[in-house]
Formats: sequence, C-alpha cells, structure tokens
Amino acid sequence: MTAGLRVAPRGWGTFKTIVAAVREAPDGAVISVQPGTYTESVVLNRDITITAEKGRGTVRIVAGAHGPALTVQSPGGTVRGLVLEGRDKEPAVLITAGAVEIDGCEITGGGAHVTGTATPVIKDCELHHTGDVGLYLGGDSRAVVENTGINDVDAVGILVDHGAAPTLTRVSVTRTGGHGIRVTGSARAALDLCAVTHSGAAAVAVDDSARPVLRSCRIGDSEGGGVVITGDAGTDAAPDDDGTGEAPSAGGEFGVALRGCEIARTGRDGVHVTGRAVASLIDCRVSDISAAGVVVTGAGRLRLHDTTTTDTTGSGLAAGGEAQVEVRGGAFTRSGANGVYAADTSRVTLVDCAVTVSAYTGVHAGDGSRVTLSDCRVQGTPEHGLRSVEQALLTLTDTKIDDSELCGIEVDGGDLSARGCRITKAATGIGLRTEHRPLVDDCSVSSCSGVGIDIGADTCALVVDTRVTGTGAAGVFVREGAGAWLTDCSITDTKGTGLVVQAKAAPRVRGTTVTGTAKNGLYVADNAAGRFENCDISSTGFPAVYVGSGATPVLRGCRIHDTDEDLKLADGAEPTIEHCRVDDVKISTMPEEGLTTEPFDEPGTSGALAVAPGTRAGAPATPDTKSTGTRKARVESLSEVLAELDDLIGLESVKQDVSTMVKVMQLVRRRTEAGLAAPPLSRHLVFAGNPGTGKTTVARLYSRILAALGLLSRGHLVEADRASLVGEYVGHTAPKTTAVFKRALGGVLFIDEAYALTPAGQGNDYGREAIAALVKLMEDHRDDIVVIVAGYPDDMERFVDINPGLASRFTRTLMFDDYGSEELGRIVQFHAAKHEYELPQDTREALHGYFGALVRDDRFGNGRTARQIFQRMTERHAQRVVELVEPTTDDLVTLLPDDLPPLATG
Repeated sequence: MTAGLRVAPRGWGTFKTIVAAVREAPDGAVISVQPGTYTESVVLNRDITITAEKGRGTVRIVAGAHGPALTVQSPGGTVRGLVLEGRDKEPAVLITAGAVEIDGCEITGGGAHVTGTATPVIKDCELHHTGDVGLYLGGDSRAVVENTGINDVDAVGILVDHGAAPTLTRVSVTRTGGHGIRVTGSARAALDLCAVTHSGAAAVAVDDSARPVLRSCRIGDSEGGGVVITGDAGTDAAPDDDGTGEAPSAGGEFGVALRGCEIARTGRDGVHVTGRAVASLIDCRVSDISAAGVVVTGAGRLRLHDTTTTDTTGSGLAAGGEAQVEVRGGAFTRSGANGVYAADTSRVTLVDCAVTVSAYTGVHAGDGSRVTLSDCRVQGTPEHGLRSVEQALLTLTDTKIDDSELCGIEVDGGDLSARGCRITKAATGIGLRTEHRPLVDDCSVSSCSGVGIDIGADTCALVVDTRVTGTGAAGVFVREGAGAWLTDCSITDTKGTGLVVQAKAAPRVRGTTVTGTAKNGLYVADNAAGRFENCDISSTGFPAVYVGSGATPVLRGCRIHDTDEDLKLADGAEPTIEHCRVDDVKISTMPEEGLTTEPFDEPGTSGALAVAPGTRAGAPATPDTKSTGTRKARVESLSEVLAELDDLIGLESVKQDVSTMVKVMQLVRRRTEAGLAAPPLSRHLVFAGNPGTGKTTVARLYSRILAALGLLSRGHLVEADRASLVGEYVGHTAPKTTAVFKRALGGVLFIDEAYALTPAGQGNDYGREAIAALVKLMEDHRDDIVVIVAGYPDDMERFVDINPGLASRFTRTLMFDDYGSEELGRIVQFHAAKHEYELPQDTREALHGYFGALVRDDRFGNGRTARQIFQRMTERHAQRVVELVEPTTDDLVTLLPDDLPPLATG
C-alpha cells in the first residue's frame, strides 16, 4: 500500500515543511500539502509524489536561501498543482536527472531549467514573469512539454541548448522581451501545434548547428522577424545520393524544417536564412509581413514546398550572397516590392509556382545570380514581369507572364533562355538589350500595347519558332547595330509594322510569316541590312516591304501576297532580291529579275538582282518606334516649350528663374561653340514649395526645355520617391537606385518628397545608402541627366545639408509660392473651360471671395484644392440642374455662385 504523508503549515498534518516530509517519505509515497505558502528549497531525490491537497494553485513554494523552490534529482516522481516561485532570477525549478512529471503547476520568478540527462514531462503548466529565460532545456535532456503556457518573460521564452532534444506540443509562448523560442548548440527539438507570439526579437531563432522541426505552429505578431535561421543550423542532414547536397528526411523535411506553419504580422522578415544554414518550409503560410516575406543570404539553402507568401511590404522572396533556394508549388502574392528578388551569386529555382500582384518587377535577377522558372505563372505588376540585369541569367520553361505594365520579360545586360513561354498583356512583350546571346524558343507574345519583341541596339538574340500577335506597335523591332536571328517565327495582327530593322542592324530572318499588319510587313530603315530567306508576307496596310536609303537587305525565296503593294524603295536603296514570288498584289514594283515562277516552297538556287540606287523610289512609310507604350516624340522648338511654361497660371518667380537659366545655357552653348570657357552651370535643381504648387508640371517642362536646347538627348521625365529608391534590406538599395537612375538617363530624374530619404532621427536608415549611390551616379553621368529634388521648403533645406555631395550639386533652389486667391480662381476657370462650363462674372467674383476666406491648413493643396473645388461645383451644379424640367443649354453649362461648396467651419 502506497504510503501517504500530509504537510500543513500549522501542525494539522504530520509535517510542517515539505522538505521534512520528503526526507522521511519512502519510494512511491504521496505527499499531500495543505494550502499555504512554504518558504523552502525542496529537493526531490526519490520517486515520490507531491500534490496540492485542495487543488491547483492553493500551495505556493517560495525558494529559500539555499536553492530553487524545487530541485529534481530523482528517477521518477510527480509534482502536481503547486505554485513554484524563484528568487533573484534564479530558476524556480531545476531538473538535473530523472523522469519527473510536473503537472498543472505554476512557475514564476525564475523559470524552469532542465539539464543533464533529465527526461521530465511538463504538462498543463504556466510559466510567467520568469526573468531572463522562461524554460531552459540544456545538456542532453529529453524533456516533453505539453499544453503549457510561457509568457511575460524578460528575454527568451524557451531556450533549447547544447544537445537537448525536447518535444513540445501545444506550447504557447507570448510576450517575451527577446526571442520567443531559441534553439542553439547542437540541439534538436520537435515543436507541434505551438504558438509563438508578441516577441521583442525574432519569434523563433535557430543558430549554431541546431536542427529543430516545427509542425503546425503559429508564429507572429513579433517586433522582430518571424523565424531567423543562421550559423550552421540544419547542416548535418544526410548527404544526397550523389553527394552534392543535403537530402530531405521522410516527407520532404530538410535541415531546419517547418511544416504546416503560419508566420504572420512580423516587424521584420517573415523567414530569414543566412550563414551556412539549411532549412525547408513545407505547406506553410507567410503573410502580413512588414519587410520581406522570405530572405536567404550568405551560403544559406532553403527549400519551399507548397508554401505561400502574401502581403509583404518588401519582396516576397529575396536571395543574396551564395544562397540556394528551391521553390516547388505555392505562390508569392501581393508583394510590396519584387515578387522574387535575386542578387549576388545566388541560385533560385521555381517550379509550378505563382508570382502575382507585386509592386515592383515580378521576378528580378541581378548581379551574377541564376534564376530558373519552370511551369510557373507571373502576373500583375506595374513594372516588368521578369527582369535580368548585369550578369544574371534567367532560364524559363513553360512559364506564363501576364499583365505587366512594362516588359513581360526584360533583359538589360543579363542573359535569357526562354522556352515554351507565353507572354500576354504587357507594354512590351520581350525586351532584349545585352552583350550576351539570349534565346527565345517556342514562345508566344500577344496582346501587347507596344512592341512584341524589342531587340536592343548591338544585341544578338536568337528567336526560334515564336509567335507574335496582337501588338499595339511593331511585332518585332530590331534596333541599331543588332544582329538578331529569327527562324520559323510568325508575326500577325500588329497595329504597327510587322518587322522593323533599324540602321546598321543586320538580322538573319528565315522561314518567318508576317501577316495582318497595319503598316509595313518588313521595314528596313536607312543604312540597315539583313538576310530574309523563305519568308511569307501578306495582308499589310502599307507596302509589304520598305527599304530605306543606303539599306542593303537580301530577300531570297520570299513570298509576298494578298496585299495592295509589294515593295517601296527610298532613293539610294540597294536591296538584293533573289527568287521571290508575288501573288495577288494590286501594285507590284518588284523587279522581274528577282522573281521566280517556281513553287514557293522550292525557291531557285541561282541568279540575283541588285536593284540600282533610286529605282522605283517612293515615300517611306514611317516605322512605328513604340517600344514601351509611348511614341517617340518629335523634337520641339524652345519657343514652343517656353510659351507653354509662360501659359501656366502664377509661378512668376519660377518662370523668371527658368528664363534666366535658359539664357545662361544658351550662352554656354555659344561660348563652347566659339572655343571659349563656359561659365559655371548647375543644371540640378531643388524645387521647394507646398503641395499643389506645380512642381511636377514645371519639372516636365524643364526636361523638354533642356532637350530643345540640345542639352539632353531624350528630355523625358522619370518620377521617383523613397519607395522606388530605397530597399528593404542591406544591399538592396543601391541596385534599386541605380535602376531608377538609368531609366532617367538622357532626361530628368524628379524625386518628390526627397527629404523622406533621410527621415529625421533615423541615422541608420537605408535612405542614406540611396543618397550615396545617387551622388556617385550624378558624378559618373553628369552630362547625361538632370536631377530635381522637391518637397517642403524647410525639409528640403535639411535634406541638402545631409550630404556634402548633395550640397555641392544642388546649388540652386526654385521657390514655388502658394497660389493667391485670384490665381486659384483662374485655375478653376481653366478647368471650367476645358470641360465646357461657363463662369459668369458674379461666379468669378464669388470664387475670389471664396478662396480669400478658405482656411489654409495642412489639408490645403493649392492647385489640387482648386481642382477639387471645381469638381465639387460640377457635382452641386448637377444636383441643381437635374431638378429642372426642361433645362436649357445655358442651364447645362453655367456654374453659379450657389454651386460653390460651403466653407468648412471650426
């Protein structure tokens, strides 16, 4: 029969202290403790049970002066329903050996420490206010922790160290000053159905060579990241059969493994793998992240299987360093930056994966990275679907790219291999500008608002068995000096020319069909060349083939049919035409010597005609030069742009400043042409003024003025702000700033609210990296660009003083004053005339008084406010006129004083 002992503080039991009862209890004894507070240090060294006789929480043991409240050294035993309280941040419970069961206890003041070879079971407990560590699991212990809550810890909720290998099930860790759970040393841990929330640092941190497995855990609401894995964590998995890497364990788990976990609402990256760490995420969800969803850097390796990343302020996936990332299934959706971003020499492979709705480019490959996509879908971006820059390589197989506002696939210096891909609804389907030899094989490009395939200057691309259809401009555009090869392609239903070849380009085009073009089927510009063999051109809006002056293309074995006119030559054109065929053409000017009566699929092999210069010259059909959704603008005269500036309402001091600068620039040009030294000239400007004062409008005009003066090659304007220049992690900012800067070369880079690059009080903000990159780029390209920074006057003065390089480059500030009442009224009149409304004299007078009485607080937007007032007037006018039975034309167009919205009061 099991012995029973009782403990009571006032002598009701056999013993007055628990220590005394334990000393006398035999193995197997049960010690029942009456309610009360016991200040003593209990050492459990035999297999006995200590229980609160009146139930959980009625007995409190406060650690005495000689150790924890409870020390366990026994091979077994049970402690049930007690409150165990430590002192001075020492552990309240210390377990060094044995398999004790701690059941339904409350541990406070110093947490619980498990060391040595102990194998305790801790279940249905609560640990709180425990000092630096809530639960420490170290040594070679094998603890089992179930249904236990750990909260309000100064530092780490659970620390697993050394060679410990605990099993944690339904454990909740919340409100910790540091990590929720940290696994370090060579520890192993199995976490199932756990929740780690509201941590001051990363919710889960894994380092050294630790390798935990987390299943169905909920991680989030942390001030730091969700899961951070570093060091050599997870690297001791078994090698692959071929010895090249790590093999997954059963079920696909690999290194540090997370399966079926949810990571949400973190202050930094959702998952960050770095060092030499190895990890896998299987069937996980990463969402609502205030940085990047998943980041892999250093020599880290990560596998993502059926894992979804959504709603991140940074990139969905970012890889850098020598990282290796494999993604199978899952998606990256609603990323605040790129969907997938690869840099340095990282390797990223995506299979059967979706990248959708990203704020930047869907998939960006930079530096020397290698990114491979197979059976993937990239959809919904205001920039490029996929982009390869610098020395990066994109390898695409059977991938769909849809709904990109710039290029579906953009190669700008990098390399590309695309097979079986489908590009739809982009400004440009595929843009290629590189020294490499990109390959496009068995792809289709359709429904693009601009060019289908744009092969940049001096680029040699290979395009095979590819279909281009339904473009808003040219089907394929081969730019100056390019040496592209097109084989067995088709170009159909284009609103521009089917195939455009610019000066000095010499493409090889074979077996290609061009039909249904609004302009020429083939346009060979002045001084261009190329070989066009066995091609079929039909149903063109302009002559099927146009050859410009000095152009020397060779057409061999081609067929032109079912169109109004087959050939148009400019003066000086020198084409060579061999064994071509013409059918069902209304106006044929093809030389008979270059034609054949042989079947089209069996062209002759001898005979050629070099058409003499000037033969059958005709007016050239201008090719469509649209490559990114905008037509190449004609060169404007300076007087036209200055007149447009002068027509702007108000801004008198700005107009005077611009006029002065124009005169100085004209003088600079004249002195330079005369061989004289030029006076000092600073083209970079600060626009200081409140919102709505016309800063962006004047910046656009200024860019056109510089182009008209011949000081800028293009004169376009690229708008930028902090979000487009500053990255979300180390090393991301400089490439972003450089990319935006390069888009503005030849024009003006306009940075609105530039002071946001250096928020007050944030000395280590990434914005300073953007400024440093900007200053260097301005120096490297000082003759190719103008930079305008804009914002509130006081903030802009602080911004320029941040960096000496800024102060030396931005030496002139244009002040944009607030509009006066009369000017605001004229802005309303302008919009009224534009939209066919009339303002009688009494309405104009009422407007003047209205703006004079308008409160100019933080919500006042100058010109924007005037536009809003006009819109409100039209709305009130509509409400008034709709009540009239038979309104006259005057009623429909006249705005009355009563249509003014009421002034805000208070």
